[in-house]
This record gives sequence, structure tokens and C-alpha cells, in this order.
Amino acid sequence: MAPETRNQLLRSLPTSRRDAILEQAELVDLPKRKLLYDVQAPIEHVYFIEDGVASIVSVLRDGTAVETSTCGNEGMVGLPLFLGAEEVSTQALQQVPGSGWRLGRDHFLRHLTESPELRDYLGRYTQALMTLIAQNSACNRRHSIEERAVRWLLMTHDQVNKDTFELTHQFFSQMLGVRRATITVTAGALQEAGYIQYHRGMVTIADRPGLLDVCCECYAIIHNEYARLLGGDLMPDPLAPAHLSDSKFSTVADGA
Repeated sequence: MAPETRNQLLRSLPTSRRDAILEQAELVDLPKRKLLYDVQAPIEHVYFIEDGVASIVSVLRDGTAVETSTCGNEGMVGLPLFLGAEEVSTQALQQVPGSGWRLGRDHFLRHLTESPELRDYLGRYTQALMTLIAQNSACNRRHSIEERAVRWLLMTHDQVNKDTFELTHQFFSQMLGVRRATITVTAGALQEAGYIQYHRGMVTIADRPGLLDVCCECYAIIHNEYARLLGGDLMPDPLAPAHLSDSKFSTVADGA
């Protein structure tokens, strides 16, 4: 009998397919900074995240990196293999420690060929991830560091499904693309307001409704896309009041 899993992607599959994948996969610990795939290196495994959060980061020549997307137990790390790429210019690493089901490349590709359900879920997951990446880009361009931090905290809270999780200043600065000193000030302001507790690399979400009240619209846009495509409860649409088009023409303003 195959083991149980909390990974939403695996749970969405027919039981026989899920069991076949789990029989070939290995449940592995994913400590902080564990490398899941590297820049311009063959992707040897995919990871169905069970606990914790993985990050996909864009790396620059000076060795710095900025997060472009995250993956929790809603999805899979190794999406480039689904899209036909053997290697990519990004790096995947574990951001919040946890565990995941590691499946070899060849086994994954065989299941992908045999299972239309797996291909369907991964297609919808890809679209949701594209929305996440696009909205992150807009958020990083237009919104304050406090709003961006709140958006990131709410998304991570959803993915780890617990109130307290590990989060160092180094990771927080990498995820938001700002200096550690800026993170100190931002986290201090959120803690003083009573929204979070932050001590020695551990953050506790103390007032989620409060965070939702001060968050920009980007969190709801991303949340709703994942809920629409992968299943879940929708939030009120933050774009509903906006006038975005008139007949066949866009009426949106520029981003300046």
C-alpha cells in the first residue's frame, strides 16, 4: 500500500497513478538551502513538496539572487522537465525547511507520457505560476517594501500551513531583493504593529486578518488564480472595480 501524501498535485491524481508515483519516489528531508536543481545543469529529479517551501531564484553574475517564484505542497519543483527543458538558467533551493517526494527524471517523464491527468494538472499549475511570476514583477515595481513583505508572508503562510516557520534575514532579503538592513526595519515595523513575531530567524504570523488588511492587491490576484486553476476558495476580486477595457481596446494606464 502506497504511503499518504499532503502534496495537492499528487492527491489530485487517480489513486492508481498516485500510488505508482509514490512507489518509485523517495521521501527526503529538505533542509534550508538544499539545492533542488542548479543553473545550467541537468535536472535529474523532480520534487513534490510535502512540507516547507522551495524557491526558484534568478542568479546574477556577482553571485546574488532574487526569488522569482515559490513552490509549496500545491505543486512540484522541476517544472522545466514538463516544459521540455533539460536545464535552465535559474536555481531551485529549499527556502523553508521541510520534506518532499523525490522522483527520478526518467520515471517522471514516463508518468507524464502515460497520465493525461498529470499533464493537465501541471499545465494548470504552469499557468498559475506564470501569474505568480508576472504579479511579483508588477508588485516589486510598484509597491512598497512593506506591502511586498506582507504579500510574501501571506503566501508562505498558505504554503507551510502553520503559523510559525523559519525565516532568516538573509533569505528574507534574497526573496525581496533588498538589503538586510531594510529587512530589519520592515520586520520591526510589522512586529511593532502586532502582525508578526520575529525572533532569531523564526517568524510567527500573529494577526493574519491584519496582514490581509494592509496587503496590496497582488496577494489576492495570485491567490485567486491558484484557487481557480488548482482548487480552493476565492477571495473578493480586487480588480473588479477597475476599468480595464472599452470595447476592443485596453484602457489601462502606464506603470510610470
